[in-house]
Amino acid sequence: MKRTLVRYRNTAFGRFVFRHQKYAPILFFMGGFIFDTLTLGRIDRVYDTVVLCSHMTLLSITLYLFNTVDEDKWEGTFIERYSEYLPLAIQFFFGALSSAFVIYFFRSVSMSKTMFFFILLVLLLFANEFLKKKISNKYLQFSVYFFISFTFFAFIIPTLIKEMNTFIFIISGLISLGFTLALIMFIYSSSPGTRAEISLKKLIGLILSIYIAINVFYYFNLIPPVPLAMDTGLVAHDVRKINNEYIVTYEKNPWYIFWRKHDTNFHLQAGERVYVFTSVFAPTALKKSIFHRWKWYNPKTRKWEVTDDIDFEVAGGRDRGFRGYTFKNNLKEGQWKVEVITEEELILGIVDFEIKNTAEPHKAGMVKKTF
Repeated sequence: MKRTLVRYRNTAFGRFVFRHQKYAPILFFMGGFIFDTLTLGRIDRVYDTVVLCSHMTLLSITLYLFNTVDEDKWEGTFIERYSEYLPLAIQFFFGALSSAFVIYFFRSVSMSKTMFFFILLVLLLFANEFLKKKISNKYLQFSVYFFISFTFFAFIIPTLIKEMNTFIFIISGLISLGFTLALIMFIYSSSPGTRAEISLKKLIGLILSIYIAINVFYYFNLIPPVPLAMDTGLVAHDVRKINNEYIVTYEKNPWYIFWRKHDTNFHLQAGERVYVFTSVFAPTALKKSIFHRWKWYNPKTRKWEVTDDIDFEVAGGRDRGFRGYTFKNNLKEGQWKVEVITEEELILGIVDFEIKNTAEPHKAGMVKKTF
């Protein structure tokens, strides 16, 4: 094997890789990201579950090996000979797991909610590129590990037990916290080098701070109620259900506004209904009551006023999301938004629009689409 590596390093490609080896960690991170982007689909598939559990397990093992490889127990073994590749493996699994979570989070159209968590994840993962010790910094390693572990259990536990609520989220966090602290203590007790390099109190304090921060984010609806997510949300002039298909008529955005299906300017004729149609992804066998909370912005008080809470239940298992709609008559002119929320009042997404009264039926940019 060593002869093969020597021959490889003497090739043009090998010399190129060796000259640019400082970029290898980020390339392996991107490799893991791209791999899961191309292969993963929905959290409740057996393939997705196996891949995520495998990534999490292998990441834990690799972290243990990386932090104990300098000890006598690995001397002369396969692990010691190829220890230089362990940081690349860690980067790959970080990238693979984070990409999976981004895929699932981005099912939501509430970009203001999902983007915050996504940016935090990416910044944390790329932070090691700006640290002097890079991935060898153990505080960084275990901080990122715990963040990813928390997200992993927040996804996987509701999917496996077919139930989700705030209590389940708290339990998921506690399991992740216990799992991470157990790994840290195991490595700490097995590696004199690790004991000399870190302060156990400082590391545990950092992990607990991240744990508290994530729960605060969840409390303030900065993290979507995973694994539920909104696939589609739009305001429409008409919604009809025919043969288990929904025919939705709405005002489409200009082509250059590609991130949103409907036009935020809703032209309303007197006596016309205003519909809000949504489809919600839910893993197999997971049932949940979902509400449409209609709000109108009062320009006098400069506050949003709740006008209605209208509920409907979604049950998991449908690839395109579980569909439903609500409607209202005689809406006031002005700014409106409909929050798609769970019974715990966690926000899945927001459909916002502005009512503009018109004397004639609006026809420009109208489209009809089947969901």
